[in-house]
Amino acid sequence: MTTTSLQRFSRAAESAASDVIEEYSTSFGLATRLLGSRHRQHVRNIYAMVRVADEIVDGVTSQAGLDAAGQRAALESYVLQTHAAMHCGYSSDLVLHAFAGTARASGIGTELTGPFFEAMRADLREAGSCSGEVRTLSDAEHQRYVYGSAEVVGLMCLRVFLRNEHRTPEQLRRLERGACALGAAFQNVNFLRDLAEDTQHLHRSYLTTESRLTGARKAAWVATIREQLTEARDSTALLPRDARTAVRTALVLFETLNEKIARTTVEELYTRRVRVSDPAKGLLAAREMLKTWREGAV
Repeated sequence: MTTTSLQRFSRAAESAASDVIEEYSTSFGLATRLLGSRHRQHVRNIYAMVRVADEIVDGVTSQAGLDAAGQRAALESYVLQTHAAMHCGYSSDLVLHAFAGTARASGIGTELTGPFFEAMRADLREAGSCSGEVRTLSDAEHQRYVYGSAEVVGLMCLRVFLRNEHRTPEQLRRLERGACALGAAFQNVNFLRDLAEDTQHLHRSYLTTESRLTGARKAAWVATIREQLTEARDSTALLPRDARTAVRTALVLFETLNEKIARTTVEELYTRRVRVSDPAKGLLAAREMLKTWREGAV
């Protein structure tokens, strides 16, 4: 069968999206490899879109020499291109073309991308306006930011997993709560892990309104993350079987990371990035694969 120009372009777009996740995340790269083939590329396409947006606000544009106005313009251009691609199904930007295909196939609309981009705007808003000043978030601002930057990404992935699937309204509510809880847990773990980078280089403090995180505040966040991961785990059995292993692997990787952070002092977190070794990641993934296999088909 003859390959059309659009099919060839779309394959190239998906390859570009896959390259992004392989470059930026060993944990999520591993998890996506454990997804069933019908989900794998779609999740990679989502990750690539949000990663590029994240890089726009996390220093790439600044390092390229753009001033604050130029950085904002770059983000707004990306927002417009994303939504235009979602509307028509095409973009000359390879990552956005791949994401648009996923969005249209899975029912991802601006009700999810809108809050995501608003969180990205928050990272640029007033950033660097005062040299050395760390921008903090109130509890309400933190909740709103985490919803936009992470929970909606979980909901995007859930729409991928559930296309062509049937769930009752109650099951869907449980799955959505679980997806949001997992996204929030991932983001909060990242905030703890990236304390040094966020405060020293990006001048942001996501976890406290004070100038520095205390040991007691860190312990409270570790406990919150444990609760979020428990809520997320409770819904994983409702996922399609070909998505469970990947989601559970990502969950247990961040659970392990959270426990390592629990054993690390705040002073250490401000000087180094805690990580889970690659061999440990492999063992955790194998354990989750065995668990899903034992459950059998549903």
